[in-house]
Amino acid sequence: MRRHLDRGVTVALVLAAGLSAAQFTPGSTGQGGGATPGTTGTGGSNSGTTGTGTSSGTSGSTGTGTSGVPSTGTGANPSTPGPAAPRTPAPTTNPNAGTVIPPSPPVIAPETVDNATSPPDGRAVSPAPMKETAREAQQATEKVSQTPDSEGAPAKAAPLTLAQLVERARTSDSRVEEASAELRKFQALYDQARWAWFPKFEISVGMGGPVPEARNNGLGGPPTSKASYEGDLNFGKVGVTVFSNGNAVLPLYTFGKLSALKKAGAQGPVLGAALRERAQDEAGFQAAQAYFSYQLARSGLQQLDEVSKRLEDAAEKIAALLKEESPQVSQVDTYKVRFFRQVVEARKAEAQQGRLLALTAIGVLANAAPGAEVAVVEEDLEPEAQVEPPSLERALTLAESYRPELTAIAAGIVAREAEVFIRERSYFPDLGLAGFYDVRFTTSATRQKSPFAYDPYNDRTAGLGLVMRGTFDIPIKDAQLEQARAELDKLRAQEKQIRAGIRLEVTKVHGELVAAWARARAFADAEKSARRWVTATFAAFDLGTGETRDLVDAFTAYAQVTGDRSKSWFDVRLGMAALARVTGTPPARSE
Repeated sequence: MRRHLDRGVTVALVLAAGLSAAQFTPGSTGQGGGATPGTTGTGGSNSGTTGTGTSSGTSGSTGTGTSGVPSTGTGANPSTPGPAAPRTPAPTTNPNAGTVIPPSPPVIAPETVDNATSPPDGRAVSPAPMKETAREAQQATEKVSQTPDSEGAPAKAAPLTLAQLVERARTSDSRVEEASAELRKFQALYDQARWAWFPKFEISVGMGGPVPEARNNGLGGPPTSKASYEGDLNFGKVGVTVFSNGNAVLPLYTFGKLSALKKAGAQGPVLGAALRERAQDEAGFQAAQAYFSYQLARSGLQQLDEVSKRLEDAAEKIAALLKEESPQVSQVDTYKVRFFRQVVEARKAEAQQGRLLALTAIGVLANAAPGAEVAVVEEDLEPEAQVEPPSLERALTLAESYRPELTAIAAGIVAREAEVFIRERSYFPDLGLAGFYDVRFTTSATRQKSPFAYDPYNDRTAGLGLVMRGTFDIPIKDAQLEQARAELDKLRAQEKQIRAGIRLEVTKVHGELVAAWARARAFADAEKSARRWVTATFAAFDLGTGETRDLVDAFTAYAQVTGDRSKSWFDVRLGMAALARVTGTPPARSE
């Protein structure tokens, strides 16, 4: 609420200030917006003349103009009475310049309106509305200051650092969320494997009817009612039957199949966690790529602005020399400088587009709301500390230890080995403890009390015993075992390919990083030399001892080496992030 009141009071004060400026600002022109309060209508250029025009400051003119004296009426004679207006000081004339200086706007405070001088025609203008408006505005301001700021404006988020951006991407990226869901599925499969020993209770409950009457002495004797006899349509007093039966088997010994199943299921969470780690590494690397791309575009814009400023100075110098008809320059030199300035503007447009694209990618990777502004800290691409890239042997060792793909393939091999073991033991039966029950009750039948009497209507049986369960589909089991062994061999071959591919990838990324590091250091030294070259050439050109060609060559070399230096440091920073990804260590986590 306080935020809305603040906004309303602010808008009201701004509008009041704008209206005051429009009414009391001397020298303003425009129809219906005269320079002096009380000026109305559309007036001519002379006193008492009607028509459309612009007042030239003549006393008594009417209409829209820059007159400093109140005018009355719409195209009427000055003698005609009209609405009264506050008096304003008469304009002063500068004797030296011979021009009329408009008077300064009068200072009108709400508290002094009561003391205002009445118009000469005797008609009083009530100051109550102005005074009341000022009092209401002051009360509203006090009320706003006392209102609790329950809906205060949200604080602007701090700019994201590289570590924060990478952490957000590793946490909230959609690919990471998908891998997390896959991990939950593997965890559920593992729980299913752990509880494979739990008995499977098969229970049935039902009710049916109608059931014909069946009555006897309860000891298996003949029927005691005429309706109990069969072979006719006399069903007697019919009823309903209610029944329930069930059975379960608790495995006691399975020749190691349950233990192997539990071992295979335990590899599921390991595999899911490795796949999620790979998705996090990929998202983190892309976040670092977007971050460094933004820094490259930002630094490129700064460098282009610097080059553009120097070219502008050179253009001004050439123009001055041409004006002096100096033999040092010619018209061709202006064309050269103009050409390079246009090239710089074109590069600037490309850099701006790259910065915008990088910010958009950062917003997506940071899981920002659509349309939300994402701020990123400004950082030099060249690291402050000299951090040499690790050796190739060290990088390969890290990849062998931490690469999630190796963890995932190892877990898959263990699971396949457990599957082969289960297929091999599937020829042996399972031993277990079985139990069952069967309960029935019928309302229209006599329950038999003799154990030798058959009673399908009111049966109560239950049992518990050892069982052995198995199947004799030997050909099918042979095929399933061969299939499991083939899948295991396939995974082992894939493991070799993955290890070779990782070594090749690490070697490639490491070589690119080392080359980028060497280029960055070389371009850093070259930029220093180019900067000195530009400074010396520009100084010589300024003194008149240098030629335009030398100046253009120096600018060209400086712009090129500056861009190459930034690009090389971008390759270094991105190469370090890529090396962290291919070795399995999260990029920029320590920064």
